[in-house]
Amino acid sequence: MIHADDIKLIDKELKKFPDNQKQSAVISALRIVQTRHGWLSYEHISDVAHYLGMPEIAVMEVATFYNMFNLEPKGKYQITVCTNISCMLRNSDEIVHYLETKLGISFGEVTEDKKFSLKEGECMGACSGAPLFLVNNHSMYENLTTNKIDEILASLK
Repeated sequence: MIHADDIKLIDKELKKFPDNQKQSAVISALRIVQTRHGWLSYEHISDVAHYLGMPEIAVMEVATFYNMFNLEPKGKYQITVCTNISCMLRNSDEIVHYLETKLGISFGEVTEDKKFSLKEGECMGACSGAPLFLVNNHSMYENLTTNKIDEILASLK
């Protein structure tokens, strides 16, 4: 069941589209539900499909196509590191290595305390700030250094 507060947010998104185009809000609806739960279970996807009047498979196709959606539980803070060409040229591999060492996990893993998870990301469109990462798909941190990473991680604990 979609949380009542999330239904209000989804309904607000639905107003942006013609009444017969509810499926146009599928990305927004999935984002809203994931923000509350941290990930999208099969039940969440099914609930979104039902609410928007779409086949479950169509919603699943969207959820699996975009890498911003998580289909399994993640850490409280999911760190998505851009490893695309601009970030790579600005040493994102060193940032990844530092995070893996500092957190004791690799891409796709969650720390034992369930606080952090790491994910490899595609270009985030902020190449002038490379290397960079996102936390929980909402907060972007640019021009990363090991010192800056230490500060960011300390602020998240």
